[in-house]
Amino acid sequence: MSFAQLNLDPKISKAIDGCGYTKPTPIQARCIPDILSGRDMVASAQTGTGKTAAFVLPSLHRLSIKSDLAGATTHRSKAKPRILILTPTRELASQITQAASTYGKFMQFKIISLVGGMSYHQQIQNLSRPVDIIVATPGRLLDHMRSKRVDLSNIEILIFDEADRMLDMGFIDDVKAIAKTTPSNRQTLLFSATVDGKLDSIIKQLLKNPVRIDLSEEKMAPTKIKQEIYMTDNDQHKGRLLQHFMNDKNVFKAIIFTATKINADKLARQLRDKNYSAAALHGDLKQNVRNRTLDQLRQGRIQFLVATDVAARGIDVSDITHVFNYDLPKFSEDYVHRIGRTGRAGKTGIAISFALPSDGRHVKQIERYMGQTLPFSTIEGMEPTKRFEKAAPAKRFGSKGKGFGKGFGKGGSSKSSSGNHGKSDFGKDSKKRFWFKEKSKAKTH
Repeated sequence: MSFAQLNLDPKISKAIDGCGYTKPTPIQARCIPDILSGRDMVASAQTGTGKTAAFVLPSLHRLSIKSDLAGATTHRSKAKPRILILTPTRELASQITQAASTYGKFMQFKIISLVGGMSYHQQIQNLSRPVDIIVATPGRLLDHMRSKRVDLSNIEILIFDEADRMLDMGFIDDVKAIAKTTPSNRQTLLFSATVDGKLDSIIKQLLKNPVRIDLSEEKMAPTKIKQEIYMTDNDQHKGRLLQHFMNDKNVFKAIIFTATKINADKLARQLRDKNYSAAALHGDLKQNVRNRTLDQLRQGRIQFLVATDVAARGIDVSDITHVFNYDLPKFSEDYVHRIGRTGRAGKTGIAISFALPSDGRHVKQIERYMGQTLPFSTIEGMEPTKRFEKAAPAKRFGSKGKGFGKGFGKGGSSKSSSGNHGKSDFGKDSKKRFWFKEKSKAKTH
């Protein structure tokens, strides 16, 4: 199937052609025709599959059709949008807004973002003018609704993106309250990485006879993302391994995931102290700082982004070559979201994870969720002090590690026993080499 066969509005098709896209991804090919037909939908797909365009393109097509509701396109009331997209994080809201602006650049419509951490004054100004699409986090949208700045009585399409994450973050009561204020004859679309029992009960309450599209079992292709795990004795050992990889010339840009905001700040500071261009990204940072940090990453002014799971949702940077799980995620699905930050836009990627002796259960859960055994590797001269049996993941692990990063920078520069590092294909994907080590210790945010 080609995009031309989807029969989208010619202005949208022109924008898609300008992006160089000719063939929709599987989730887009499956979803867009049913959405255009007006069906409610539940779609399950992993990150990096193109699901944003799967709901943005048909939503823009709906805007090309005049509304039959009071407040039609040419005489609509202020802050009475036709499309509402709810998302769990600010970064994801920004990504969706940017995607809509790109695909709808030849159309005339107004899209605004209502998220926490941004100025109320600017949002109030935006709401004082006609609006077609609102992309919002639930809490901030409710704030504006309580102040009667938003009227959702004209909503034609209500979209929940990353619904599983909204459930995990405790937004479901807010989501239900928002949905109650929208028309009962709206079209409702729910996108999620996975659908479990709790989310299924929400679907029964908010959607009407939805068509279900499940591509969640299509895991990351091994040919796109190479995954490795390195056993570590403690956090000092992690630090030595991390610097070994950071000195690899094949690491073009990387995201380093930590378990907490404190650890993200600390590790980013340690990297800058060693003249690496690094910055932290987490929920405690002001939105303008987070936006600036992401812009610096895209522009190549930052090579290493140290991030938490929530803050990294929605990051779409096509030239991330490596993802490092400095701390393993608590949930297996977060592992998939993390490694999906690399290997994008048809490129290859490497995901490297560090496992402490106490992480045996997490590794086993990730392997079960992925449906594959993750290969363990070692670096010559930086092997763990204990040997673990590959065939029995639960027996690989012993006592807990201590401390955080105190030994950072004390490692050597040996070759990987797997023989993969230093022989990566990333040089073929990148047209230019960035020299990221800074001559001065200027702050990046």
